[in-house]
Formats: sequence, C-alpha cells, structure tokens
Amino acid sequence: MAPGLPLTRENLLTVIDEGDGIKDSITLAHSAGWDHAKLVGVIKSLESIEYVTTTPFEEEKWTTTDEGKQYAAAGSPEAQVVGYVKAHEPCPQKDLNATLGAIAKVGFGAAMKNGWLSMDKATKEVSLSDKAKSGIEDTVADLLKEVDNDQTDSMSKADMDMLRKRKLIHLTKTTGFKVDKTSNFRTEIVKQETELTQEMIQNKSWKDVQFKPYNLKTALGRDLGGGHLHPLLKVKTEIRNILLLMGFEEMPTNRFLESSFWNFDALFQPQQHPARDAHDTFFITSPKYTNRIPKDYMHDVKKMHEVGGYGSIGWRYDWSEEESRKNILRTHTTAVSTRVLYEMGQDYIRTGVFKPKKCFSIDRVFRNETLDATHLAEFHQVEGFVADRNLTLGNLIGVIREFFRRMGLTDLRFKPAYNPYTEPSMEIFAFHPMLDKWVEIGNSGIFRPEMIRPMGIPEDVSVIAWGLSVERPTMIQYGIGNIRELFGHKMDVTTLKKNPVCWLHPGELPEQQHQEETAKQES
Repeated sequence: MAPGLPLTRENLLTVIDEGDGIKDSITLAHSAGWDHAKLVGVIKSLESIEYVTTTPFEEEKWTTTDEGKQYAAAGSPEAQVVGYVKAHEPCPQKDLNATLGAIAKVGFGAAMKNGWLSMDKATKEVSLSDKAKSGIEDTVADLLKEVDNDQTDSMSKADMDMLRKRKLIHLTKTTGFKVDKTSNFRTEIVKQETELTQEMIQNKSWKDVQFKPYNLKTALGRDLGGGHLHPLLKVKTEIRNILLLMGFEEMPTNRFLESSFWNFDALFQPQQHPARDAHDTFFITSPKYTNRIPKDYMHDVKKMHEVGGYGSIGWRYDWSEEESRKNILRTHTTAVSTRVLYEMGQDYIRTGVFKPKKCFSIDRVFRNETLDATHLAEFHQVEGFVADRNLTLGNLIGVIREFFRRMGLTDLRFKPAYNPYTEPSMEIFAFHPMLDKWVEIGNSGIFRPEMIRPMGIPEDVSVIAWGLSVERPTMIQYGIGNIRELFGHKMDVTTLKKNPVCWLHPGELPEQQHQEETAKQES
C-alpha cells in the first residue's frame, strides 16, 4: 500500500479486506510508514469487537544502540579523534582529552591501533601518520549505517561480533501479528450498544442492533489469597471418598495420645521389640501412665504374651503391666483398629452374633525417626481392615490393588515381610518415576489369632488389614522427590497457590458421606 495513509480503524479494515488479512504486521507498518505499536493497538481494538483474530509471532532484529546511532551520524570515536588531530596537529594529547572527553578515551587507542596516529614520546604531541594523511575509511560508522538500513545479512560474523562487543548494536525482539478475518468482519465500524433500553424493547429495534459483549476477563477481580488446599488434604479427601465408595466405614481417630497397651501389647507385639524403645517412639512424661485399660482384657493379653494360646506358645517372657500402661504418641493407626476390633469381639460375646465389618481410619501418626527424603517424624497413615469369614491373602491383595487402581497407581509390588501381629505379612511398594526406584508405601497382612482371639473375635473369622502412608502416594502423584518439601517447615507455601480451589459438589460425594454432610447442615 502507498505510504502516508493515516492509521485509522476504517483504513486498516480496507487493507485487511483487500489483502484477505495481514500476514505480517511488522512488514505492513514499515511499508505504510506507521508506528508498529500504534498499529498493534488498532488491530487489538478490531479484535475486541470480534472483527478479526490474531496470531502472535516473534521477530528478532539487530539494531543500533543509542551510542551506535551517534557514531553512525558523527563518525566512530577513532574517526572523530583523527578529524580533530588533522585540524590541530601537532596536537598535545592533553588538549585532545580535554576537548573530546570520553570520545578521546575510546577513540585514541583504536586510532593508534589502526596506525592512523603517531605521537612524539618527548613532547606528547599527536600527529597524523603517513597512512592517514591521504584519508581514512571509517568502517565502524559504515557498518552501523548498514545495521540501521537492515542490511545485516550481508555483514560478516567478525564485523557483527566487533560491533556487539563494543556494545554498538543489540538484538531486539518484536512481537508481530498475523491477522485473519472472522465471520463478523465488515469494512465499516458498526456502533455497538452497551445497554438494552426500554425503548428498544417496545419498538423491537433491539433485533437490528449489535450489542457490545461483556469483557469478563477484566471483571474477575484480584486473586483471592486463601482457599487453596494442601496436596495432602486433597489426597486424604480422595482416599476417604474411594474407601467410602468401596463400602468401608470410617473409624474415630481422635486419640493422638495412646497407651502402649493399645498401640503395642494388644497387637501381640513383645515388650522387648526394638520398635518400642525411645529410638522409634515418643514417650509422654506427664501423664506418664494410664489406668483406662479393661482389666479382664489386659489379663488375657498378658497370658497370651507369657504362655500363649490358640496353638501359640506366646513370647515366653515376664510381661510388665507398668510398661503396658506407659503413654505414647501413637506410632500407627492400627491402635485405632485394635479398639474397634475389641468392641466387635465384646459385641459378639454379648449377642452371640458376629457382624462382619469393613473399616478404615486416616490421620496423623508419630515416629521418632531420622529425617530424610522419604521419612518424617510426623506423617499421615490410612489404616483399614476387613473382618469376615473365609478371607485369604488373595482377598487382601485384591482390596489393595483395587484401592490403588482408583487412585491411579497401578504399578505395585508385594514383598513377603515379618510383623509381630500379622501372618502372613506383605510390604507394598509403588514405583516413583522421579526417584526412579520402588518406594515402600505400606504394610499389610492377616491379623494373628494371638491378637484377635483375646478380643472375643470368633475362631472362624479372619481379619485382613493394611496400613498405608499418605505422603508417599502424594509424592508420586505430584512428582515430589523429597517428603520434606511436601509436609513440614521446608515446604514452599507458594506452591499451594498453584493448585486451584477444590469444591466437591454434593452429587459427587459417596452416598453415605453425602447423608452425613446433609445431617450436619440440618443440625
């Protein structure tokens, strides 16, 4: 198009219509003599009324710096020094420095290097060399003019490097736009109404006018500072919903403080077991002991430890009631399962009817462990058990696989293990892609008769159980390599804002949980 045409929306619409769009806004601005930034503003105004759509692209171009522009117009520093010396030779160097200042500091050395000047060491007077008397070629200024004329393609790499090192040119990036017409495109601007008036409704003129669309992008307001959920809370909610959908009921987990009896002894774990010493367990100093343990049940547990029963010979040691009454921070949520199983056994003794159950708990546990990339002193555990007749290890593996399948973790392995209170026992491993190794995420097994028979559980009933870490599946799902970056003082709190607010619609909740939430609201 011919340069000189004013930059207006109407003129630009004509250009777009004639060219069936704009392939390159930078080229158009150059050919029309328009300022590219102003052209982009007009294009964006047409896009806001949905006349056109834009596709951005980036163009890199070498341009002269402010210093380079000065040298392109007045000559390079070395050329300016030569010009001054030619007019004043022989010229004392101090006069040269006083007159040209910074130009002399830069140009004198370059002129001497080019062999354009000579200096009398005794008098410090500067004169033109024989080489310069016939004239000099100011290559630097000529190269800068080529850059200004966008002729860098013909310049050598050595010349470009020289100008770049002297900070006379720099690489600029300009965002240009490809412009395409939309189905709403027209060559004239139609006034868009902003309000639907009573008059428009009465005379039905609203059918023939175009309304300006709401710009909801700028009406969203500033980001809220709160409401973001921690990844552990999200995964805990997901786990809870999965287990509820699988037919499990949640057990109460309000006892962070537990006795050694329910945490260890009731699980048929010997009092000399290394897990019970101060290196693995947090002991409470006040109150140090508890007296809230059923006496008959304590007697049965003591007997099981000392002499055995139900085909077992026990651990063969003198069981200490004082050790059993020590208060601790619970080391696993199996202590929760122990209490519930005891209540189930007592209910069977009272009624003579055993009621099968599927229960789970999810809450914090505490271990006096050395902190590293996969271990914390305080973490979360999900514990579950199924109590029924005719249960086998295959049922346990099936339940665990189904649970993790619903969580999106299908790469699992099971390894035989030893636990004092389960037999057989298995460790559960999942593959961590970031650590590139198998990570232990839980333990499982079938509760031993020595544990469940003193509770009152019938002899033909089996209890399959498992305990799973919540942190480690969370690390795998969120790609976190260090557990301390997920939970604890080393966690970057700003990462919470990268996760959107999580709203659960009542229709998405398991039916049982939905009923509980509704009951809470009604109460």
